Amino acid sequence: MDVIGSLEVRGIQGFTSSPIEFVDNNTICYTCGNHICFLNLKTKSKSLLQGPGRGIGAFTARGTSGIFAFSEQNVSPSIFVYAFPELHMKNELKGKAQLDYTSLALSDGGPYLGCCTSLPDHTITVWNWETAEPVCTQPQAGKDVISLVFNPMNWLQLCALGTASITVWNIEKSASLHVLKPCVVQLPASDGSLAERLGPTSCNIKGNKADTVVTKLTSGARLTPSAICWTTTSDLFVGCAEGFLFLVNPENLSVTVLFNPTTLDVAPDLADLRQSSFQGLTLNKNGVIAVMKDSVVHCLQIKGTQIDITQTWQIEGTATTAIYSPDYETLLLSSNTGQIYMLNSTRSDKIEKVLDILSGNFVAAAWSHSDKNICVSVRDSGELQLWTVDGMCRGSLPLQAEVTSVAYCPIAQYAAVGTKSGNVLFVDLNREQEPRLVHQVQLYHSSVDHLVFDQEGHHLLTGASDSNIYVIDAKPSKKFPIIGYTVVPGPILSLSTQCVRDGEQVKALALCARQEGNKHDSSLFTLPAKDLTGPDGVDQHGCPSPHVLKGSMNEVSHPLESCVLGVSKIFSYCHRKKTLQQFQLPQVSSGAETVDVLEQDESSNILLSAPPSHPTWLEGRQDAVMEEENQKYSEIKENLRKTIEELRNTIQEMRCENETLPAIERLAQQEFNLDVEDQRRQAAVVEQEVTRVRKEIEWEILVKCYFRDVLKRACWDSVKVKGRAIKSFHSEHEVKNYPLEERSEKEVEELRRVENIRKIEMAACTQCDLKKCSNTSSSKEEEQGEEDHTTENAAVTGSFSAQLGYSNPYIYNQFSLKTTEQRINQFILLQDVIYRIKMAFNTEFEALHRQKVQELNHVRDRNRLLSEILLELDMKQQLWESSLTDSEWPESLLTVDDTEIKAEKYLTPEQRKEEEKKKLEEQRRLAAKEDDCRERALDDMMDGVLEVKKEDILKIEIPPPEFVLTKPDIHWTEEEKKVYKQYEKKTKELSERKEKYKKLLETEMKKLQASTRDATKRFDETLTKLFEKKIKCDMAVYQEKLKIAHLVCAVLLEEEMRNRELELKLELEKLLAHKDELEEKVKSCEEDVELFHKAYDTVAAEDKVLDKEFRKEFYDVPAQIVDHLYKLFRRRPRVQKLRTQTDNNPNPFKDQHLSSSQASDALDKMLKAMEELDAPENIPQGLNPSIWERFCLFRRSKIESEQKVKVKALALAEMQALLQKRRDETEAAEQEIKNLSDQRESLHKEKNSSLMDIMVQMVLKQSQVSTADVTAEDSDYELLHRSVVEELNKTIRMLGEQKIASMVECKDFRKGTVQLEWEHKVIAAHIEDLNNKARDIQTMRLSEEQRDYLTKTARAGCTSKQVSILEKTIDLQKETHQHKVQNRMKEIEQLNKQAAMKAQSNKIIEQQLPDMQVTVAERRHINEAAEENQEPTTEESYLEIPQKKHLKDYARAQGEDLVVLRAELERLRMRTFPSLDELKH
Repeated sequence: MDVIGSLEVRGIQGFTSSPIEFVDNNTICYTCGNHICFLNLKTKSKSLLQGPGRGIGAFTARGTSGIFAFSEQNVSPSIFVYAFPELHMKNELKGKAQLDYTSLALSDGGPYLGCCTSLPDHTITVWNWETAEPVCTQPQAGKDVISLVFNPMNWLQLCALGTASITVWNIEKSASLHVLKPCVVQLPASDGSLAERLGPTSCNIKGNKADTVVTKLTSGARLTPSAICWTTTSDLFVGCAEGFLFLVNPENLSVTVLFNPTTLDVAPDLADLRQSSFQGLTLNKNGVIAVMKDSVVHCLQIKGTQIDITQTWQIEGTATTAIYSPDYETLLLSSNTGQIYMLNSTRSDKIEKVLDILSGNFVAAAWSHSDKNICVSVRDSGELQLWTVDGMCRGSLPLQAEVTSVAYCPIAQYAAVGTKSGNVLFVDLNREQEPRLVHQVQLYHSSVDHLVFDQEGHHLLTGASDSNIYVIDAKPSKKFPIIGYTVVPGPILSLSTQCVRDGEQVKALALCARQEGNKHDSSLFTLPAKDLTGPDGVDQHGCPSPHVLKGSMNEVSHPLESCVLGVSKIFSYCHRKKTLQQFQLPQVSSGAETVDVLEQDESSNILLSAPPSHPTWLEGRQDAVMEEENQKYSEIKENLRKTIEELRNTIQEMRCENETLPAIERLAQQEFNLDVEDQRRQAAVVEQEVTRVRKEIEWEILVKCYFRDVLKRACWDSVKVKGRAIKSFHSEHEVKNYPLEERSEKEVEELRRVENIRKIEMAACTQCDLKKCSNTSSSKEEEQGEEDHTTENAAVTGSFSAQLGYSNPYIYNQFSLKTTEQRINQFILLQDVIYRIKMAFNTEFEALHRQKVQELNHVRDRNRLLSEILLELDMKQQLWESSLTDSEWPESLLTVDDTEIKAEKYLTPEQRKEEEKKKLEEQRRLAAKEDDCRERALDDMMDGVLEVKKEDILKIEIPPPEFVLTKPDIHWTEEEKKVYKQYEKKTKELSERKEKYKKLLETEMKKLQASTRDATKRFDETLTKLFEKKIKCDMAVYQEKLKIAHLVCAVLLEEEMRNRELELKLELEKLLAHKDELEEKVKSCEEDVELFHKAYDTVAAEDKVLDKEFRKEFYDVPAQIVDHLYKLFRRRPRVQKLRTQTDNNPNPFKDQHLSSSQASDALDKMLKAMEELDAPENIPQGLNPSIWERFCLFRRSKIESEQKVKVKALALAEMQALLQKRRDETEAAEQEIKNLSDQRESLHKEKNSSLMDIMVQMVLKQSQVSTADVTAEDSDYELLHRSVVEELNKTIRMLGEQKIASMVECKDFRKGTVQLEWEHKVIAAHIEDLNNKARDIQTMRLSEEQRDYLTKTARAGCTSKQVSILEKTIDLQKETHQHKVQNRMKEIEQLNKQAAMKAQSNKIIEQQLPDMQVTVAERRHINEAAEENQEPTTEESYLEIPQKKHLKDYARAQGEDLVVLRAELERLRMRTFPSLDELKH
């Protein structure tokens, strides 16, 4: 490759999921990969613009100006602004985006572009694309923004639509300053309800404050906005995915729900809206166009909150967006899948499909070999399309299947398509507009990866991942029969063909991956081009004969990705080395040569075949061959079956006969096996399966054992006191203990720490407050006091733990719990009390449990004795016997008894041998025991014992004499009669002995039974007492837990208050800082407004000067002409006004607000309109043309000045509006600061109240409830109606209120009496004060000046003299004051220096302060301990007595001296200053 060039794109097909926009009234544009396509709706002509980068990201266009903009897909992407139809770049905007832009928007009101970046900054920026300068920006503002829309009526409003939020960004403008301010819209709840606002929604606070407001507003289950649309009144229509439609006012952010699909009272004509959701909204002159999800488009007429559907359209596919052309004559509907629909209401009322691009991914394409130049493409969705050279779609066919490959026949107009399910479809393409499916065949259960025609069109070869290559006849006249198949070593990677020797032979090359050893194979085989369907070409299974299919496998130097077969060479691509390789074509022989191949590349994967759904051609062929063989060899198979059955019967007879033969002649079972090898093989398979199952079972057992150990360690071994119960013997009563875990070291250490703290606190309290003891009460009073103290202690402590004796001595008094640390310490101490209660109860429980075990052992011993007695008495009676249950002895649950195992125990071969050995030993022992003569004799004579027990007396029988049995009693001799009498006597004595012994046994049995009964009853009584103790312990435990709950609640409440206080403090600090910023901004704005106002006044004055200077400018023109010229000077064109009156433009946004950015355009339009007035035909008669030209220039300068004044006025209005907003924000911040201060003050009050109002738990006795005997007679009772009782209670309450009123009246009367007495005393004291004042006035001493003033009458001169003296005094004081001020300033400077030095020294001292504090604390403790230990001695007390006496005498003498001196002073004063009484005389 010596030359490398670039290819020019002639056409492009596809659609990237992006909005479709208008660039003028008739042209739309959309993105396709790295290109932008322009389509003229009238001429259907297309043009392309290639993007500068690797792809196009966000895209937008504005049809009114012919401007479109897009971003590139690149790191640090740029935004490119182009003009249509020139397609030249206006500007490139280099922003701070790092990865991508999510949305772009162009403004109708000026050269402004809004953009939003993606991760990580999420910045919204407004650009002036003409100057490529950012107007304003806001970082971290668009995390979920998917669309930006400018307000067509006001470019200073930008709406950001997010996935779950709507934010209106207001651009506040002041001269050249622009600021973005967000207003978050609070969306309704999921049911359509409107929640109350959380305060001001305009997030004017930066940082975390704005994030907090946005989070609060967007939290909860809210509606999901899906479409927005601006109105002519600058409101927002918002459609939701849930079917809601509401109106938002961006000024006050109020939300009005227009349509709620969940309400029941929906109008019948709006039922269609109820079943769908909004996809897109756009405004026209007649209402709102709403695109619904169910392929329906409605025209909604909205008046207030009333909605009417005026028109409805149904479209074929789905639509997601709706947009009008700039002239508002054409409505364009588009979807994310590439369908574009158009509606022109002026021409037709029907929606037409403009373009169907289909946005699916292209899978494969094939070029036709005919002169039609048709390209066939398939998409992953199963869509087959035919394309011309110009890129126009001639036809399409949905195949309703996932396709993987396609091939075009070189000799016929059809294409073969491979699917993912293994089918090969044949599509007829003779009629390009209407392709049709003519045939299909199932070849694989996996996807068809390769379809290849040979160059002459004789055969079609297919390949897939199951290593089978099928050969199909490619002639349509034969209906595409399958010739046969061949098998290659592995999955096929590539497949190619080459037709040679004038079409007589077809060579095929397959690159495959061998399945074993990760190997590659290159298989080359040849096929004749003639018909192969004959008997000599393919066998009955579909495999070609060896003389027909000749092939070989060849070695390659490296693993290959693909290869292509040439005439005499092979071309391949090696991905590992990134090289194209060329090989010489080997000669194909009749025999296949197999050679070693290299390792397979790691990137090659063997596809797993899908489960079979329909039988493939090969499976059908095999089934047909099998059926044919069955029919052909049916008789032979039947004969074989009969022979086998006869042989089986013969063997069964031989086995039965073998069973009847003697053991010597009997054959072993395995000797009847005809196929020992097969039996061994099956036995090995069975043994292998048994081994596998045994391993699985062992693993399951191991897993269960592991889980058992884990659970036992976590729930049993970690428990110090196991949970168990004790049941009573004669009832179902049960008492359980307290399961307890071992205390951790941390808990013990924490408890010790708290106890040490309490020891120190209690020692300090003991030293400060000494206990007062009274020993004067009697013993009875002491007992009553102890009882009252116990009752008070139980009531004050709030639990019975102290009465039970399990209280902790370091427990705090409930009334002294003030701080959080004390509550936490109390919490730890209460936990220790609970632990002590449970441990103490568990100790008693364990003792009683041991007692029950002993009682059960005693019961078993007694039952054993009773069993022996019953056996001797020959009685059958069921004995009562109890045992420990699982709850009483839980350890039994951890052991498994052999009786619990129902399945047969599996024994290993070693265990079987051991069991057999034990059985043989037992049999030998029994055999030896049978041959022991001594044992047999002992059993025969004495039942196996060597002595007669006393208990066997009941079994003793005296045998009668022999003659009793042989002779009748009349033939007895005297000697025999004596013998018989002795026999009767002995029999009687024996019966008496038996009767006594029997009674003795019965008595013993009754004693044993009574003993068992009494013992068990005593145990049950003890258990009942323990149960009562358990109830008390439970009460104490629950009381302590309740106190713990109250403490935890108090701690959490205090923590919450502290956190809330900190939060309020931080918010207040932020607000104060924000207020300072606002005040600075207000000050700056005021200065700017003042300066700009001066400039405006200057321009306005200059404009007025031009008006006044008109006559001076034309002083050389006659007065009449000057008047006429002045009228023309004041005249202005009315073109705009007339155009507005006669305009019938359907654009609802035609009346846009004038802004300062549009002033230059207005000036240009005005100057153009003035050209008509400046025309020569408008020259007045008799006026010189030179004067007319001067007049036109002067008038133009006047118009420019007026326009300049207007621009200045607009700018001044914007600045004043911004200043007013800043002032309003400042007031709002002050109000919020006040609210936060009030909240903080109320929080302080609540916190102080919680410190004062402590939750104290009290234990009170319940009132006694007396119950009447239900068996008493009813005559003593009377039933009253509830109303009677209520009336009586009402009377009682009324009398009580009257009594209280009379008591209050008496109290008020007594209070009035006391008040009058107090007033009388006050008046008397006032009279006494007035008398004293009169006496003081009479005895008041006057100076000489005062006496002169009172005696002299010429007071005017004195007054002027005093005034002059005072003026001189004032002047002197001023001089003195100035001098003092200077001295004070010097002192202040010195003090400032000293303060700086002190601050430096204080800083040094503060660094030393902790060590000094530690030292002072140690010294204080030492001094306190020394003072406590120091006691005053008796001698010091005796010395203090005379000192006190001496001091008292000295004080008395000093007092007498003072009295004398005071009298002398009074005498001297009276001599110098006479009183008023003396002046009168």
